[in-house]
Amino acid sequence: MIDLSEDFWSKKYEQNKIGWDLGEISNPLKEYFNQLEDKSIRILIPGGGNSYEAEYLFKNGFMNVFVADIAKEPLERIKKRVPDFPEENLLHVNFFDLEAYFDVIIEQTFFCAINPSLREKYAEKSKELLSDNGKLVGLMFDAKLNEDHPPFGGSKEEYINYFQSNFIIDIMEPCYNSTGNRQGMELFVKMIKK
Repeated sequence: MIDLSEDFWSKKYEQNKIGWDLGEISNPLKEYFNQLEDKSIRILIPGGGNSYEAEYLFKNGFMNVFVADIAKEPLERIKKRVPDFPEENLLHVNFFDLEAYFDVIIEQTFFCAINPSLREKYAEKSKELLSDNGKLVGLMFDAKLNEDHPPFGGSKEEYINYFQSNFIIDIMEPCYNSTGNRQGMELFVKMIKK
């Protein structure tokens, strides 16, 4: 199994080898967030990294935004960048060890960063963490990428197999407004817990 431990990710941040990081919120997620009306919903961003998404949500009045990451460094960066962000909402934890309920889980690079052997477990854990009618929303790579290190690619057909037993797949379509070099390589997904 590929070593994707806390130490692996910490070194990526320490050495600034974070090529997946856009340095800003992605267009598709910004557009999705802008149409959300209930600012009290509980939102989880797993494997959140520098989480410009959490920053955007927080600055737009969403008070129940949680970022979970296996590495401490990105959580510390969020705290430094957004000093008012609630520290108790920055969760230094392995996603698979989380025990809480959320209304929405935001997918942004995490699914393609975990070992592909954990994808089915990811779908099951996402369902477990979501409240009734909870949603898994975000972006997944729709491209053949790396096989020996993240990001790991995949395809719509593959993803449907992982999620269809736990979720109603409302949207899983090529993303029309991807950011920069991700154009033509992403699916926008919106899945509702069964």
